[in-house]
Amino acid sequence: MTYCTAVLVQSGLVMIADTRTNAGLDNISTYRKLHLFKAEGDRVLALASAGNLSVSQAVISLVTEGVENPDTGDVETIHKAPTMFRAAQLIGRAIRHVRRTDGPALEEADVRFDCSFLFGGQIQGGPMRLYMIYSAGNFIECSQDAPFLQIGEHKYGKPILDRAVYHGTDLYDALKIALISMDSTMRSNLSVGLPIDIAVVRRDVIRPELVHRIEVGEPYFHDLRERWSTALRAAHMAIPAPPYGGPPGPPGARSRNAF
Repeated sequence: MTYCTAVLVQSGLVMIADTRTNAGLDNISTYRKLHLFKAEGDRVLALASAGNLSVSQAVISLVTEGVENPDTGDVETIHKAPTMFRAAQLIGRAIRHVRRTDGPALEEADVRFDCSFLFGGQIQGGPMRLYMIYSAGNFIECSQDAPFLQIGEHKYGKPILDRAVYHGTDLYDALKIALISMDSTMRSNLSVGLPIDIAVVRRDVIRPELVHRIEVGEPYFHDLRERWSTALRAAHMAIPAPPYGGPPGPPGARSRNAF
């Protein structure tokens, strides 16, 4: 399992991904799931993956080495795609190619063909865009009304993003909220874990502004986790008790009419 999220705000793009692929008492593996494709002044693209690791790695290799365009016969790569939309189409074709070649063997081994991707960035001369690409190769685009996308174990981190992120959010506030979303997921699901990879790209600056890996024990992320837990406890204590049942008791006391 994994968790990746991407936030596209007015000032730019934030993408984060964990690195855990297997979780158990004695079996934890780490692989990079956030990949950057960049040529300063020409393009800066970020691709995050979730699902079957062999499938996602095959797709990433294909878009790097080239996939034939059935309409033109040309072999296209993510490094030469003229627009973000065409690059998203290329990733979709790569997924379908891997499904055609590896799908029957996976099905025979009773392994589900499972992959999804977040793809965002900007190519010189075009707008910054963000897509979520499904295992069928189709995709949707992020919008101002819903300025974030998620793949993997997304349910625990989504409420944070729903409440706090909007199109006008500051770029580094968006990063902070995305990290809180990641922490909330890690708290509830042990199959998502450190290290965490981060990419921040400012709109119309065709290079990454920040590329960073949060390792176990990093002071800022530890402080963020502790501050968020403290803030949640303070917030729920500051809210009045529900006006149901008997007379109010001391904080934390159960109602006499509790089930």
